[in-house]
Amino acid sequence: MENVSALRKVTNSLQRIMSILVKELRQLSRDRPTFAMIVIIPLIQLLLFGFAINTDVRELPVSIVDDSRTYYSRALIEALKATQVIRVVRQDATPQEAENALQRGTVRAALLIPSDFNQRLNDGRPPAQWLVDGSDTMISSAILKLQTMPFSAIEGIQSVSPRALFEVVLYYNPEQRSVVNIVPGLVGVILTMTMIMFTSAALVRERERGNLELLIATPVHPMELMIGKIVPYIFVGLIQTGIIISLGHLIFDVPFVGSIVQMLLATMLFISASLTLGLIISTCTETQLQAMQMTVFILLPSILLSGFMFPFEGMPVAAQWLSELLPATHYMRLMRGIVLRGAEIQCMSNNALYLGVFTIAGLMVAAKRFKKSLD
Repeated sequence: MENVSALRKVTNSLQRIMSILVKELRQLSRDRPTFAMIVIIPLIQLLLFGFAINTDVRELPVSIVDDSRTYYSRALIEALKATQVIRVVRQDATPQEAENALQRGTVRAALLIPSDFNQRLNDGRPPAQWLVDGSDTMISSAILKLQTMPFSAIEGIQSVSPRALFEVVLYYNPEQRSVVNIVPGLVGVILTMTMIMFTSAALVRERERGNLELLIATPVHPMELMIGKIVPYIFVGLIQTGIIISLGHLIFDVPFVGSIVQMLLATMLFISASLTLGLIISTCTETQLQAMQMTVFILLPSILLSGFMFPFEGMPVAAQWLSELLPATHYMRLMRGIVLRGAEIQCMSNNALYLGVFTIAGLMVAAKRFKKSLD
């Protein structure tokens, strides 16, 4: 009898577990956002890591200053283009113009070919010089590898030792320390995660707590509500930025060569854009869990496609287009330009303008969607 009783208890327990299991499966099938995330997140990760992420640096935008303008200098440029490591986007008249383009981030490197290029080929001196943005160690390593490229196909240069062809000067990070490039980019990643996470649950939390009806009863305009929701978090984001940059400088000796005021201005633009994106998510979801899932959906591309971990130039064109839509991509360009290269924000105005337009457009979308939900 005891064995029968024990078996009955086990059977009843299994039946209860099965009932709960069926109930959870049915609930999951009805929760379309969660069910979609189960499929979409692994699919996005697969596509990002397998297709978009590429550590092989290709098509680096470079400037050429060719004071020689001879057959041999043109042959050298064509040989470099054939490697597909570089893409010539500028022809500057002076080294100063090339350095300015390097500081603005328009190019990643500049090749200087002196007027006595042919003579240097014969007397053993390095006939050309690379000026390289060394803040990204992957970029500088790709240019350094060009020193060993074969030139046997170029008449008159085949007898020259490959290592004697270039002198490489690394700007902004001559020691090639990865942390120099990581810390300014890390600000963008952390702000993306925290700012979107805070605001994506803002309206949902009001709805779950029953406070949304009170807000509806007040004369607050939807746009006023959106602005009031994001302003407090701007100060939170500025505090986070100050902590990361200060500790990065004190602990890892990351240089700060730009203007603090311009860094704060760029950061405020990015925080506003990220908070606005979070508000849009908040108007599209019904629970805080769904809001968190949508935040992860935005966070993954922001980390992998923004240039934080992998060179932007190594991505396929379609991935580059997608990355241009992400506020994090534009902020990392601004942050690294201001902090590491001492660039001014007006020299990178297209990135700042995008963040401003994104914020205004996002606020309008969020306010319109919130008004619809009230109706």
